[in-house]
Amino acid sequence: MPSRPPVTYPAEQRRLVALGERLRLARLRRRLSVLTVAERAGISRTTLYHVERGDTAVTFGTVVRVLSVLGFGEDLDALAADDPVGRQLQDAALPRRGRST
Repeated sequence: MPSRPPVTYPAEQRRLVALGERLRLARLRRRLSVLTVAERAGISRTTLYHVERGDTAVTFGTVVRVLSVLGFGEDLDALAADDPVGRQLQDAALPRRGRST
């Protein structure tokens, strides 16, 4: 692990903070305590507080565990499942039939 975390741009930081807030609200709607979610995710209460604050030092694996505890594990399957830009770039790089190169 690097001694310094990578630079987080303001837009990324806002997304992390918004995700943390949504996770906190999801926990509260389910009437789950910080201790309960932390125990089920296998993390400390302090780490859960960091997740809910959008702290950039929290690992992706930790966020995934919290998402799973709150019932959002399957939502991860939708992330980057459809990649229209990538497909366009891929198709543009394919050699075309009938053309000699």
